[in-house]
Amino acid sequence: MISIPDSPSLGPRARELRRRRRLSLTEAAERAGLTKGFLSRFERGQVSISVASLLRLCKALDLDVADLFDGSSGRLVRAESRARLEFGGSGMTEYQLTPKDERRLLVLLSEIEPGGGSGHEPYALPVDIEFVHILKGLFTIDASGERIEMREGDSFLFPGDTPHTFTNPGDETTRVLWVLSPALTSRS
Repeated sequence: MISIPDSPSLGPRARELRRRRRLSLTEAAERAGLTKGFLSRFERGQVSISVASLLRLCKALDLDVADLFDGSSGRLVRAESRARLEFGGSGMTEYQLTPKDERRLLVLLSEIEPGGGSGHEPYALPVDIEFVHILKGLFTIDASGERIEMREGDSFLFPGDTPHTFTNPGDETTRVLWVLSPALTSRS
């Protein structure tokens, strides 16, 4: 989750925070259920990470997910200053539309390339509820074994503790609006 081009990417930011906590690469990898080699490559920005693995890494490092991201504070987030996110998965660009210090909810805009998505490993978020609205394109979400195919204008509401994955099955970029409540800040 990067707001300015010369800010560190997600992997190097995770490495910086791991080192501040005086955790070895091996110890952090074991706590997160990742291989040492994968974590090393992620920290060097050589591989992307699934959403599920990113959440496990944050838990292993005792981090709020928000600790990895830059973002605006206050009430107004201008389009040119919104935080660009690297939240895991592949073929996605995500933006935080709410201020970084907002705790009641988190609103995200995802632009998902054809075939892109969260990855194959289901994940659940430490939030009470998730809302997804399709602004443009096609979107498929698998939530607790239920496959839901969505298109522009469709919305879906589900408990945050529901394991899920998602993908863009279409031929064009999909734009998705996510609302999570409360915001992803609790360390669970």
